[in-house]
Amino acid sequence: PGSVSPGPFPAKLWRLANSPRCGSIFWDARGERLLIDQRLLQRELLGARPGGGGAEGAAGLFKTKNFASFVRQLNLYGFRKAGPGPAGSAAGPVGGDGGSPAGPLHHFQSPHFRRDRPDLLLRVQRLTRANKAELAAGLEVSSHPPTGCQQ
Repeated sequence: PGSVSPGPFPAKLWRLANSPRCGSIFWDARGERLLIDQRLLQRELLGARPGGGGAEGAAGLFKTKNFASFVRQLNLYGFRKAGPGPAGSAAGPVGGDGGSPAGPLHHFQSPHFRRDRPDLLLRVQRLTRANKAELAAGLEVSSHPPTGCQQ
């Protein structure tokens, strides 16, 4: 939606997962896990073709061309790898083939990353030394105040 800032990594992921034009990043059937088709992501979003094809002309959307670096970025924002859900939990990309992946399908989850809850994106924070210490102490990591685009 227009209320989600287009810049930060979590907002980009959320927009891509909700885009019918993106086949490599999509939600599970319940909208609680992010499913990533590794090979398709590498071609569609991490590809070397500048401005070429993909979701929303998204090649080069992320600062890396390496899948392992992309996963590190997910981890920095608090996403954790999850095992496959119950049978039939992969919804597949909208308009796709029902979740028949072209490559390895990776499952990631974050308590603040849900299909129908863009408001939670404000709580997805990049982990820094300071907020890692807060999390370790059982404190909630505070969000930055919303920008004009997020209000």
